[in-house]
Amino acid sequence: MEGHNTSSTDFILQGLLDRDDISGLLFSIISAIFFITLIANGAMILLTHVDAHLHTPMYFLLSHLSFIDMMYISTTVPKMLVDYLLGQKTISFVGCAAQHFLYITLAGAEFFLLGLMAYDRYVAICHPLRYPVLMSRRVCWATIAGSWFGGSFDGFLLTPITMSFSFCNSREINHFFCEAPAVLKLACADTALYQAAMYVCCVLMLLIPFCVVTASYAQILTAVHRMSSLEGRKKALATCSSHMTVVTLFYGAAIYTYMLPRSYHQPAQDKVFSVFYTILTPMLNPLIYSLRNKEVAGALKRALGKFKGT
Repeated sequence: MEGHNTSSTDFILQGLLDRDDISGLLFSIISAIFFITLIANGAMILLTHVDAHLHTPMYFLLSHLSFIDMMYISTTVPKMLVDYLLGQKTISFVGCAAQHFLYITLAGAEFFLLGLMAYDRYVAICHPLRYPVLMSRRVCWATIAGSWFGGSFDGFLLTPITMSFSFCNSREINHFFCEAPAVLKLACADTALYQAAMYVCCVLMLLIPFCVVTASYAQILTAVHRMSSLEGRKKALATCSSHMTVVTLFYGAAIYTYMLPRSYHQPAQDKVFSVFYTILTPMLNPLIYSLRNKEVAGALKRALGKFKGT
């Protein structure tokens, strides 16, 4: 049936749910992760808007990180789940291009935003008296706009080139979504030059925010070491540890995917790492911030208390 409904320009996604023995279990797990991600990130956005204690630059940026994560997981997972239910694996050329563009844009926006959130922590700990000026609402909006601009620039630059190649007859993508390395394996033409350029672009997209994170936390650790108050040290480290956990999870998997030479890659391993930073990380981000942050936990208790009171 699928063969009759497939256009010559369509692609076939081999996906994650292609093993009959565990496909039902994987479907249930991924569905649960998807809905937990939407609920947890939605709750984080709601809390940062309704609780006055969270009306700070850090939580303003965090609410936008949650928004990006909700869109990020929605780029790949709903398509995968619907295809499993309908028993199909095809994706149109336009759909593949749109998925590639959204994925690159949202991933890039998150890379840059995580870097700028590290700068926010640096200002809060190292220059607390100047924090309201250096992280004003205008600066926060400029930070958000800069993150989206950086991600959109990569999306508009890489997507048209990736999708402009002629693809061979099989058109079977050994992946669960249209990620650039997997799509380029189908190209009939030599893509070595473009892949080298894409490698440089991705390295810059990763290294610029990573350098900001590294420089910010080097200054933070120095400042924390000089603090005389033990309580102040604990509070500073607790606040920063949540962000560093998120950065390590997201950047680590992305560095493996885009910075390691192709000789180190295997399709099965690539799928695992892609699952990690496209499906698991968006779910873990709000959980890490809420479980390891007393202010978020307190805001959640106050919101639940108001709900019970009504």
